[in-house]
Amino acid sequence: ATAIAKCFYNRIKTEDNQIGAFLSLCEERAYEKAAIIDAKLARGEPVGKLAGVPVGIKDNIHIRGLRTTCASKMLENYIAPFDATVVERIEAEDGVILGKLNMDEFAMGSTTQYSAFHPTKNPWDFSRVPGGSSGGSAAA
Repeated sequence: ATAIAKCFYNRIKTEDNQIGAFLSLCEERAYEKAAIIDAKLARGEPVGKLAGVPVGIKDNIHIRGLRTTCASKMLENYIAPFDATVVERIEAEDGVILGKLNMDEFAMGSTTQYSAFHPTKNPWDFSRVPGGSSGGSAAA
C-alpha cells in the first residue's frame, strides 16, 4: 500500500500542476494508513475490501484536519472538524485517501472552470474540460 501511495503522489507532484485536479493533499495521513495496511498484510491479517486503493475526495466532503473549501475563497480557511461518513467508511475498508479534489465553486457548474482556485484541465487534452462539477475527480 505504501508503494502504491508513493507512486500516486509522485505522479500528482509531476502532473497535477498542469491538470489542477487536487486542491490539497493529505500525505501524512495516507502514508500512516498505508503502513497499517502493509503491516496487516505482513502479519497475514485480513484487510478491508479497498485495501491500498488510492482515493481522492471531492472538496465538498469533510476530511478531519483538512480544508474543505467547496472550491470557494469564502471557505478558504475552513478546516473540517470531523470526517464525513463516506471518509470513515472508505478508511474502515482500508482505502487510502490521497487528498481533496477540485470542483466548480459550490458544485455550481459543469466544467470545473469555475473553481475559485484554478480550473481543472482534461488530462488527455488540455484544450478540453473534464466536466463538472466533479472535474477534479474526473481528471484525477
